[in-house]
Amino acid sequence: MKIERVETFVAEQKLDKPFYFSQFEFQARQVCLVKVTAEDGTYGWGEGYGPATVLRAGIDYLAPLALGEDPLQVEAVWHKMHRRSLDYARRGVLVGAMSAIDIALWDLRGKLLHQPVSTLLGGRRRENVRVYATGLYFTDTDDLVCRLVDEARCYVSQGFGAIKMKVGLGVERDLRHVRAVRQAIGADTQLMIDANHAYSLNEALRLARRAEEFDISFFEEPISPEDYDGYRELRNRTAIPIAGGECEYLLEGFRHLLAGRCVDIAQPDICGAGGLSEVKRIAALARAYHVNIIPHSWGTGIAFAAGLHLVSALDVLPGRLRMPEPLLEMDRSENPLRDRLTKPLFQVVDGMAAVPSAPGLGVDVDMDALSEFVASD
Repeated sequence: MKIERVETFVAEQKLDKPFYFSQFEFQARQVCLVKVTAEDGTYGWGEGYGPATVLRAGIDYLAPLALGEDPLQVEAVWHKMHRRSLDYARRGVLVGAMSAIDIALWDLRGKLLHQPVSTLLGGRRRENVRVYATGLYFTDTDDLVCRLVDEARCYVSQGFGAIKMKVGLGVERDLRHVRAVRQAIGADTQLMIDANHAYSLNEALRLARRAEEFDISFFEEPISPEDYDGYRELRNRTAIPIAGGECEYLLEGFRHLLAGRCVDIAQPDICGAGGLSEVKRIAALARAYHVNIIPHSWGTGIAFAAGLHLVSALDVLPGRLRMPEPLLEMDRSENPLRDRLTKPLFQVVDGMAAVPSAPGLGVDVDMDALSEFVASD
């Protein structure tokens, strides 16, 4: 059995209500999907994290390295792509392209072996994964605080026991938002904050210390992802756990974060950091440093399914008789591509999402819907 075809699809949809965070505004959602097909017609789906059209170019560049290879030898194909791109792609979008192909190969391999990806990753520890709602982005409105409060209450009513909100508009304004949201959701719902590396060390420290009273479960990307020393200092000077890694790549990148004791929680994006093959290795490295993994996830059902399978196979550190469940991010911002491109849709019941049991990732792409969203060149 050989890999016969690698196809890319760039899908795009304008948003009804543009939103922004500390770095830039979203007017539309865009994604690059890849379909890898074997000689017998069995196929797997993957997606990359990053600018979709650039990802497509990267996938087209790497695809010849996968063609003709055995689709069961997923990590051998991964290493072939990695070696070919190492000289100029130790970080960035080409790693995202490699991630997309890798995820598709895991999906394909699972289908060929009639096993869910979680089994191939070493076996699931849980049938359901605890998810947190990511939302509470910024919009141009007369009363942003009111809108954030209403949105947060909506997530609680939907069964989410954990919510992540955006910060990065300035320490004082952030504190007003965090205080209002905490008061609205009560003490029993976990609350996390995410600055998307908007702050200097001093600003992040000011915000963290003053936000400690709001029982923040973690502070994500408080400062530049390149400031490893700053991460370590901030972590040592606040009681709030520090999370990061969304902008980190490959095992070597996470070695800097972990060896430097920079984070309490590592957040590799499976679609950007190297795919399931590499994030599996990152998780093993994090375990050696006694750091838990909460993957970043901000794509379609393909990305979310990959996250479910990975998290279902993770151990929580330190082990004990009654341990907390690991978390996975579930984007709730406006995204018609997420809601229509893949099936089945994932449901949240009591804050949990079921891990697919079908072979592969357990999701498929609605080709009719995809045809509606495919971007014209």
